[in-house]
Amino acid sequence: MKLSNDLISGKIWRLGDNVDTDQIIPAKYLVTSDPDKLAMHFMENTHPELAKSIGKGDIIVAGRNFGCGSSREHAVKTIQGCGIRLVIAESFARIFFRNSINLGLPVIEAKIEAPEGTVLNVDMEKGRIHWDSGESEFQKYPPFLKKIVDSGSIINYAKEGLIRQK
Repeated sequence: MKLSNDLISGKIWRLGDNVDTDQIIPAKYLVTSDPDKLAMHFMENTHPELAKSIGKGDIIVAGRNFGCGSSREHAVKTIQGCGIRLVIAESFARIFFRNSINLGLPVIEAKIEAPEGTVLNVDMEKGRIHWDSGESEFQKYPPFLKKIVDSGSIINYAKEGLIRQK
């Protein structure tokens, strides 16, 4: 399934620095990899009502070192199960960043000075983020990463490549 990741708009939910994968999805729920089941427990130990409050297409804005901790893909699947369309953080743990790309979740590094609830408009092609009282820029993806995210996952990207070769 191809997604249009060029223009993304959504309401933001703010999280802080050093949000680790055990906060995103506590280990006791790792008995499933179903994004919908995981989503019910998103951030439940630190933000118990957040999973119920997030709307489809919303955006997480966080501080430094988002997704630190383990290399579990469950953290990304949990975020996707919540309906989050994009994660913006000042920086990401490298394995979380790559897991996000591989699973088709757009993530970008930028500092956003907007309060929770603000609607962001993100232009992935131009590397710009706009909101009612400000804007920010970010480094665009190299073409091969954009193709993976647009394909929905690295598996879909590989399948599309095989189909084109036939």
